[in-house]
Amino acid sequence: MTSAPPLLTLRGIGKKFPGVTALDGVDFTVRAGEIHALLGENGAGKSTLIKVLTGVYAADAGTIHLAGQPVRPASPKDAERCGISTVYQEVNLVASLSVAENLCLGRQPGRLGFVNWRALRRHARAALARLGLELDVDAELGSLSVALQQMVAIARALDLSAKLLILDEPTASLDEKEVADLFAIMRRLRGEGLGIVFVTHFLDQVYAVCDRITVLRNGALVGEFATADLPRLALVGKMLGREITAPDHAPVTVATGTNEPTAPVLTARNLSRAGALHPLDLDLHAGEVLGLAGLLGSGRTETARLLFGLDRRDTGELRVKGRPARIRAPRDAIALGLALCSEDRKTEGILTNLSVRENLIIALQARQGATRPLRRAEQEKLCEHYIRTLRIKTPTAETPVKNLSGGNQQKVLLARWLATRPALIILDEPTRGIDIGAKAEIEQLIAQLRADGLAVLFISSELDEVVRNSTRAVVLRERRRVGEFSGDALTAPRLMHAMAGGHQAHG
Repeated sequence: MTSAPPLLTLRGIGKKFPGVTALDGVDFTVRAGEIHALLGENGAGKSTLIKVLTGVYAADAGTIHLAGQPVRPASPKDAERCGISTVYQEVNLVASLSVAENLCLGRQPGRLGFVNWRALRRHARAALARLGLELDVDAELGSLSVALQQMVAIARALDLSAKLLILDEPTASLDEKEVADLFAIMRRLRGEGLGIVFVTHFLDQVYAVCDRITVLRNGALVGEFATADLPRLALVGKMLGREITAPDHAPVTVATGTNEPTAPVLTARNLSRAGALHPLDLDLHAGEVLGLAGLLGSGRTETARLLFGLDRRDTGELRVKGRPARIRAPRDAIALGLALCSEDRKTEGILTNLSVRENLIIALQARQGATRPLRRAEQEKLCEHYIRTLRIKTPTAETPVKNLSGGNQQKVLLARWLATRPALIILDEPTRGIDIGAKAEIEQLIAQLRADGLAVLFISSELDEVVRNSTRAVVLRERRRVGEFSGDALTAPRLMHAMAGGHQAHG
């Protein structure tokens, strides 16, 4: 594979946004007839690199060559004309049109404004045949499974004379058989000499189908590696920025300590959602911080959303303080004493145009209902208490929350939920995007919450944070629970081993 000529060559790609360097001199090479994984955690630069390559963004620096010719796509349409096609996780086709119409959309055969339907169907069947698919081309696209819709999207992409195919998280909503079918098609296309860029969070899939791997971190290139030469643990270390060899060979499941309270605040049994989380058991106790570790896409946030009722679970039983709990929506969770600080502070947390006071009291007011409004004096007293207790830096309680720093916005969200006096608080990436000082203060607050007897579910992509703040930690990999650690066994090397799949074969 290494002797194949470069099909795509990116050199020195740079892209800046206000206050952020998204890409910093990134190199990327894809050869004809290979499947190349593009990996990295949140903020690594994968999406920005794909958008530069497909003409969504213009690069600030660097060059792109495709099949030896310089290209600079100005739009996705321009990228397609160059031979670069992309299929996203969310199929970007028209569900109400037929398979044939979607395959030929924008280039229907015909003349004088009339579509030649016979030629259209014939062309559609030929496009599907390239992938070894036999579908009813007159069927409405929306009637097909997500997997088949993606196959149609791939067939359409290849029908544009694509030289390079980018598959961006194509397996996120597929079951194991559908993934196997997709991989068979990818290998078939590789055999035809196509270059394929595969963006995924699932390491098992990388080692099952990819020839080489490029890793990005914080907008910079970490390196390019032959898949067969890069052990899983080393790959996880490169993605997270930790070069750990993990000399210990502890089993991935470690018994929890004996000092835990016997009555869990929350118990989850067989909790699952198709395409998001395999059946999972969890117990959260008062006065403990349970860490949830795993790579992006492992099921961490999906677990939080299922527990809080943001997503509907397919299976599972929940008990709160020993009693069966029916959590079908966040209001049910709030009524039972649960709270959630989302990882997406900007879009799912703060209400940017409201004041600190309004942001702080809104959850408590929602729990009390419209018929029991909080008196203004009570609102101000609450705000004064939490601004002082959490050391929220704001000129006044009436300051728009959008004017605060990220760390102080995060404190406002914590105050919002603490005002409801929860028994359990779920913190999903509470320190992401805030400075070191604010991060230390948030961690002090977590310790105080534990000391006050709250149960805390702490989700973080930073292993040091999980180890530092948790009394126990559960590791998720490929949407499954693969380990639990506590006491002296709760170390970053052991978490990484579980996240990487231990010493499994790679290749």
